[in-house]
Amino acid sequence: MFTFIASIVIFGVLIFFHELGHFAVAKFVGIKVHEFSLGFGPKIISLPRGETAYNLRAIPLGGFVRMAGMDPTEAEEEDEHRHFNRKPVLHRVAVIFAGPLMNFVLAILLLAVIFMSYGLPDVPTTKVQDTLEGKPAQVAGIRAGDVISEIGGKKIESWDQLSNTVGANPGRELDITFIRNGERLTVKVVPYQDERGLGKIGIHPAPEKVGPIKALMSGGKYIFLMSFQILDYLGKGIAGLVPLELGGPVRIVATINEAVRSSSWFINLMSLSAFLSVSLGLFNLFPVPALDGSRILFLLIEKLRGKPVEPQRENFIHMVGFGLLMALIVVITYNDVLQLIM
Repeated sequence: MFTFIASIVIFGVLIFFHELGHFAVAKFVGIKVHEFSLGFGPKIISLPRGETAYNLRAIPLGGFVRMAGMDPTEAEEEDEHRHFNRKPVLHRVAVIFAGPLMNFVLAILLLAVIFMSYGLPDVPTTKVQDTLEGKPAQVAGIRAGDVISEIGGKKIESWDQLSNTVGANPGRELDITFIRNGERLTVKVVPYQDERGLGKIGIHPAPEKVGPIKALMSGGKYIFLMSFQILDYLGKGIAGLVPLELGGPVRIVATINEAVRSSSWFINLMSLSAFLSVSLGLFNLFPVPALDGSRILFLLIEKLRGKPVEPQRENFIHMVGFGLLMALIVVITYNDVLQLIM
């Protein structure tokens, strides 16, 4: 049950932020919005507010913002100056681009919460997060929360320095000094040798928690790196350099199920949501018919030509693209189900 609830919440938040981007920018540039919907299919809840109806629909696999003037068959209205197609090209590009952009913003916010609550993974201090059962550090009396300050009388200022010092001394007794509740303590520890021949004492670093500004900046950096890795993987997959494995809703739910069963379920769900949000943002920017990237491409063509592509032709291309995407999702879902039951 928890997996089901978590899946609905994650999908809902991703879709909400995406559609909120379209909606907010459309309102900002003066476009009339008829409908803001989460989901497809029959309406479950409809809340008319002013000129916009806010709807929750039965199938939670997407959403849409229906703006005046986007449908060429729509009847003309008195305020046609507020139609989507009447706005300057750059305004329309901004409206379309805002959806994927909000997915990147959401991912940055999620990672920022993680970094403020749990710390940056790549900026550890010399504070011990936990000790491994039966390993030298725990046997010697080192505990979670201790801050290691010296090894063999030499000041330790970073985890890399600590790791290198211990790693260079397998089997040799070391005097390790640490601070616990303001008290300075020293114990003798003999590092064991791991499979690579390096000394280990069985401790993990405690990441450094950061403030909101640094958390947001770090979130932006991680999102950039994550986007590059996704695009690099797709490029290598298309080129045949690595096996290309695509997952659909079934695999996502299975991954969510694994996350909620772990002891660190909250941070795992937050991290997974950030990854999914980046993936959704990137996917929507691809110039594939029916996706935001394709609509932006048509608008840029209009800007270069000085006139729009015939609406009926563009809509037909998007319709065909949507059908192909649905077929791809069916195939991916079928493969996901096979992998789960085999």
